[in-house]
Amino acid sequence: MSWDWSRLAGAAGIIVMPHAALAQDVYPVKPVRLVVASTPGGGTDTTARIIAPKLSELLGRQIVIENRPGAAAIVGTEYASRAAPDGYTLLISASTVTIVPSIYRKLTFDPLRDFVPITQVVVVPQLLVSHPSLPARNVKELVALAKSQPGKLDYASGAVGSNPQMAMVLFLNMTGTNIVHVPYKSGNAGLSDTIAGHVSLTMSNMLAALAHVKSGRLRAFGVTTKTRAAGAPDIPTIAESGVPGYESVQWFGFLAPAGTPRDIVTRLHRDILKVTHDNEVKQRFMSDGAEAQTSKSPEEFGAFMRAEVAKWAKVVAAAKIEKQ
Repeated sequence: MSWDWSRLAGAAGIIVMPHAALAQDVYPVKPVRLVVASTPGGGTDTTARIIAPKLSELLGRQIVIENRPGAAAIVGTEYASRAAPDGYTLLISASTVTIVPSIYRKLTFDPLRDFVPITQVVVVPQLLVSHPSLPARNVKELVALAKSQPGKLDYASGAVGSNPQMAMVLFLNMTGTNIVHVPYKSGNAGLSDTIAGHVSLTMSNMLAALAHVKSGRLRAFGVTTKTRAAGAPDIPTIAESGVPGYESVQWFGFLAPAGTPRDIVTRLHRDILKVTHDNEVKQRFMSDGAEAQTSKSPEEFGAFMRAEVAKWAKVVAAAKIEKQ
């Protein structure tokens, strides 16, 4: 005997729906873990903590932020890549994820193979900053000082291959200066030591550094974007300050482990865009010098990431940086 399940379901008042739609309605049924591959207080962490509360409201579940810093964000990224692809572990990543494949030989993950892109959320100019005691008040004076004392100044960054470190490499190449690199476990740790005067300079994203510039604990030489940042219009660009053509930005975005169901990725993309375009969230980012910028689709973000991997591979090759 054969059964007509559609008629039986209708008679019983049962709604039969596709598996994908059912999964989307059900997800999530428990807290969602958001991995941050940096220390608390850094730009990635700040971005996560701005977005998480409202995303939690939309999902109806708690977002648990888990900081796993180390090695240019490699530690936390590797950890997230190994998580179950069920939508309950997400990674908020900085653009460093597209740089490290060109720097490190033995990566255990591939950002394009081992993750599903969800969306970019924000673009952050970086700031070239120093302790106020450094005897240079603008980019031209800084370049002159560095050239008069080659190898005497130093700069902090969150490990070889981090986006701020690569922005500094670009600056050194374009100015012909020799400033010694001092790698830290995280960019935030390097920023703290710059504030304390233990290192001369650092390149830091504005989310982490701008408040310290405003308080006078740091001196800003310039922003790394082509035009001045809306959140800090009084700070000149590095390009207009004596290094024409200089430009570098840092971005942050959401990824999920490869294999995460499409319906879950679609739901997350939709809800993260709602949060990022919320006026309160946009204003919060702008006050910290950042700009909300999302991807129209996960595919658009994936194409952007592929282009970023190719771009930074060329920069690393041109700078003749040996793989670690």
